[in-house]
Amino acid sequence: MTGPRTHPDDPRLMGTRRHFFSKTSLGIGGAALASLLGGPASAGSPEPDAARGALGGHHFAPRAKRVIYLFMSGGPSQLDLFDYKPLLNQMNGRDLPDSVRKGQRLTGMSSNQAALPLAGSLFSFARHGESGAWVSDLLPHTAKVVDELCFIRSLHTEAINHDPAITFFQTGSQIAGRPSMGAWLSYGLGSMNENLPTFCVLISKRPVDQPLYSRLWGNGFLPSIHQGVQFRAGAEPVLYLENPPGVTATGRRKMLDRLRELHQQRYEANLDPAVAARIDQYEMAYRMQTSVPEAAGIENEPEHVHDLYGPDARNPGSFAANCLLARRLAKRGVRFIQLYHPGWDHHGGLPGGIRQLTRETDQGCAALIQDLKQRGMLEDTLVLWGASSDGRTTVRAN
Repeated sequence: MTGPRTHPDDPRLMGTRRHFFSKTSLGIGGAALASLLGGPASAGSPEPDAARGALGGHHFAPRAKRVIYLFMSGGPSQLDLFDYKPLLNQMNGRDLPDSVRKGQRLTGMSSNQAALPLAGSLFSFARHGESGAWVSDLLPHTAKVVDELCFIRSLHTEAINHDPAITFFQTGSQIAGRPSMGAWLSYGLGSMNENLPTFCVLISKRPVDQPLYSRLWGNGFLPSIHQGVQFRAGAEPVLYLENPPGVTATGRRKMLDRLRELHQQRYEANLDPAVAARIDQYEMAYRMQTSVPEAAGIENEPEHVHDLYGPDARNPGSFAANCLLARRLAKRGVRFIQLYHPGWDHHGGLPGGIRQLTRETDQGCAALIQDLKQRGMLEDTLVLWGASSDGRTTVRAN
C-alpha cells in the first residue's frame, strides 16, 4: 500500500503556493539530473532510459544502476597512498618554494611557523597491475585490484576547513541544507525494490574525530522519503523499526490502514505532499520489519566470503563488515549505499595513525571490488572511494 494520492491533473495542485514551488523546483532538479544521465526525467521510475543504457548524446551508454560510496572522513593523505611524488621525496625537508605558495594565505595552524618544510612520504611505492598504477605499501590488497580502478587526481575544493569541505562533497555546496548525493539519485532514478530504502547509510563503529551529521545524508528540500536511512550494528539495525511490546503485526497493519485513511482526508483538505511522504514512510517501515533483518544477516554468508573480507568482517560495525553488508544491500536493489569511516584527521600520531586506518579499510575495499566482480555486479555498480577535509581531496572510482 502507498500513501494518499491526488491525480496530477487536479487543478487544485497548482492553486496552492506549496505545490507550485514544489512542482517547479523539483521539476527543474529532475530535468537537470536527467540531462546528466542522458535520459528524460523519470522520478520514481525503477528503470529510466538512462539506466537501460540510452545514449542520450553521451560517448558511452550509461551502465551504472547503483552506487556504493566509501567515504574516508577526515582527509587521508593521498601522497602516502596512491599519488606518488618522487620529486617531493627528493626535496624532503626543504622550505616550500615561493613559486608553489604564490602568496596564498596560511591556515591558523601554520601561520606561526618560522618555516614551511616539504614533507615527502615515508612509505614505499611500486607499480601494480597491467595499468602500472602506483600504490604504496600501505595498501597491499588494493594493489591487487588496481586494474579495476580509475584514479582521479584533479578534484579540488575551495574549502579549507572540515565542515564546509565534507558538506560540499556530500551535497555539492559548502552551505548546509542542500540534498545529499544519495537523496538526489533516489529522487531522480527511483527505487529498484519495494522492501528496503533507496538510500542506506553505514558508519564504522570506531572513535569519531570529525562530526558526521545526519544532514550529510539528508534530503534537503526534497521529500523526506529520499533521505538516507542509517543502519547500525547490533540486534536492531534500524532504530524504532520493531513493534513496541504488546503490539502484534496484525495490530500494526490495522493501525496503518486506519492512519492511511486519516492521512487521505488530511491530504485532500490541504494537498500537503509531506502527508503523502509520511504515510509512504510508515508503509516502508512496516515492510522493513522483515526485509532489514534478512538483508543485515551477514553472519549467514559462507566462510569463503568472510575470508575474502578478512577477520574484521565477523565484527559487526567494522568497516569490513559494512562493506559486506553494502554488497548484500546492493544485491537486493538498494540504489545508493554510503559508508563512512571516521578517524582520518591525522594532525598527530603519525605514521602509526595512517597505518592503523589502512589496516582497517584496505582489505574490505579490495574485497568489495572482487566480490562484486565475481557476481557480475561490477558491470553496473559504481564504487567511489573518496574523502575531503581541510582542502585535501582524494577520489577513486571503478
